[in-house]
Amino acid sequence: MSGIWPGDTKCVVILSFDLDGVSGLLNRFPEAANQPSALSRAEFGPRVGVFRILDLLDRYEIPASFFVPGYVAERYGSAVKDIVSRGHEVGHHGYMHEPPASLTPEEEAAVLDKGTRILQAITGERPLGYRAPSWELSRHSLEYLAERGFVYDSSLMDHDAPHFVDTPNGRLVEIPVDWALDDAHYYAFNRGAGSMNTPEDVYKAWEWEFDGAYRYGSAFSLTMHPQVTGRLAKMMVLERLIEYIRSHSNVEFMRCIDVAQAWTEDGMR
Repeated sequence: MSGIWPGDTKCVVILSFDLDGVSGLLNRFPEAANQPSALSRAEFGPRVGVFRILDLLDRYEIPASFFVPGYVAERYGSAVKDIVSRGHEVGHHGYMHEPPASLTPEEEAAVLDKGTRILQAITGERPLGYRAPSWELSRHSLEYLAERGFVYDSSLMDHDAPHFVDTPNGRLVEIPVDWALDDAHYYAFNRGAGSMNTPEDVYKAWEWEFDGAYRYGSAFSLTMHPQVTGRLAKMMVLERLIEYIRSHSNVEFMRCIDVAQAWTEDGMR
């Protein structure tokens, strides 16, 4: 084993996608239900963007993890089934993209169980991974996940490599995240001011992030949203990044669940 990865692997790359659709928009701004144009921008993800991304992953034979709110899964069950049929993981992402920190303990538990039931009914398998909407866990979240048999969480930012977190109900693997490795804020649109960054800006930021992960033998874990990265220019950023990563030796693309299930005290077995 070299560092935290097995064999000659120097860096593991995890591509993950939060298929939020309209759930986050409606949760934050219920009045958006009467704004078809605003809704249509969010609907682009499950209607168009996710299929472009799946086709891209197919071309490069890359496995990925998709986190889906129950509300979106109910409305786009065929897309969720397509994700699974192409060999990707479907993880839990709330029901209506509710940040756990905004809920009572009883509400959080109910949302967790509801989302699990929905995803299991569509995919035939209980989700084993969880990502908190807006990455806002409550102080109860990790123990609720462990109690329900989840293998990992992907919501914390205290490291750049997978690690264990202990809870009163057992241990979970944490697949860390970071705002620098999320597409949404880079491409945030402000009416009248445009986007915060160009696609070239985002590509260079992520190239540097990968270079750091590769140099230090860590993980490169990228979070994207089909309603954002599924747009044409942003798809070109993702494909260019994949080609750049693949130009490096001893790099492996993996799903979150595969990393988590193989994790040990010394790294991945």
